[in-house]
Amino acid sequence: MTVVAKRFQELTTDELYRLLKARVDVFVVEQQCPYPELDDRDQAAVHVWLEESGELFAYLRVMDRGVESEFASIGRVLTLRRRQGLGSRVLSEGIRVAAEVFGADTIYLEAQTYARPFYEKLGFRQASDPFPIDGIPHIRMLRDGTRGSDGGAD
Repeated sequence: MTVVAKRFQELTTDELYRLLKARVDVFVVEQQCPYPELDDRDQAAVHVWLEESGELFAYLRVMDRGVESEFASIGRVLTLRRRQGLGSRVLSEGIRVAAEVFGADTIYLEAQTYARPFYEKLGFRQASDPFPIDGIPHIRMLRDGTRGSDGGAD
């Protein structure tokens, strides 16, 4: 399995199409949640995904401080094949990219509340009470001490 990390401007049109289609398939169609998936933040992101033979398996985007939060942030985390460790692998790569590309010491994300244990396994901690985003309960989470780590839990 290959890890790919590219800035928006480096994406081919086919790659961009595959990434956006996966996001719409998971976050809009599968979760039955109509919302504005295209949010004008993709242009500022590093897009990270796992693929094999051109097939997308997992994805997320990483943004620098000041785009979504005062911290570097990770968002749009998804896997297309679940229960195979792909979510943990792509999240570890996202943590690495945040540290290497943006010099992140702390990483911010907004997680669906059911996914809290998944993020905690990789060192994130809950930093807010639940709140709704497009009718789905979320929490803010932070991961401290990113630089110099191996991307695993602290």
